[in-house]
Amino acid sequence: MDIRNLADAAAFITKDGSEIRELLAHRNSAIRNQSLAEARVPVGGSTQEHYHPRAEEIYFITAGTGRMRIETEERMVKAGDAIAIPPGHKHKLWNTGAETLKLLCCCAPAYEHADTIITEQ
Repeated sequence: MDIRNLADAAAFITKDGSEIRELLAHRNSAIRNQSLAEARVPVGGSTQEHYHPRAEEIYFITAGTGRMRIETEERMVKAGDAIAIPPGHKHKLWNTGAETLKLLCCCAPAYEHADTIITEQ
């Protein structure tokens, strides 16, 4: 049985600049076809715009507020919002609030740096 606690997950920075704590993926569990991680965006911060040629993602906001752009559409997001990001769609997330923006990110197939294409400098 694979059980991982967020407090025990080491943080790392993804290619898009997010601080990530990977909870479950092929690197640390029996899971083979997806990954689950917590991402954090600091106050005033953002991810770099990027897309994933293969992976589809679900972002689930757990704390804070932000602005999400997928391709040309932008919407405000807050705790409790789930966001669908299809493969190949450029996306960016800004923290617009006064606290760290926290979200769960599920990727299928699992997150890989090689499947992340940065589209801004």
